[in-house]
Amino acid sequence: MIPGAALILLCQLVGEALVHGTGWPLPGPVVGMVLLLLLLLGNDLLAEPLDTRFVTGPADGLLMNLTLLFVPAGVGVVNRMDVLAAHWFALAASLVVSTLLGLVVTALVFVAVARMTGRGSKEEAGA
Repeated sequence: MIPGAALILLCQLVGEALVHGTGWPLPGPVVGMVLLLLLLLGNDLLAEPLDTRFVTGPADGLLMNLTLLFVPAGVGVVNRMDVLAAHWFALAASLVVSTLLGLVVTALVFVAVARMTGRGSKEEAGA
């Protein structure tokens, strides 16, 4: 479990260093997660591939306790109620627009995939 957690934290550290070094407007942990994904995807290309099973233990542990990781963010939001009160309309509008946009994109992707796989065609509906 320790090597897997070390790999996850190393990828996060490299992501943080990249973001601070380049000035990218991205969170360091997100860049680290992309690096971990690329490492795991390119694992077969290595001369001596890593045993990726050791990453699943720490990853499962993080996923099981994911809700606890949102507590500090929730406390931060509650501590800044003055900002929420000052910008409530913009926040509400962005939530509604992004939700509607997400629904539209999901529907369009569903329709495109259904057409590509041949499901949902008129021939199948009549059968």
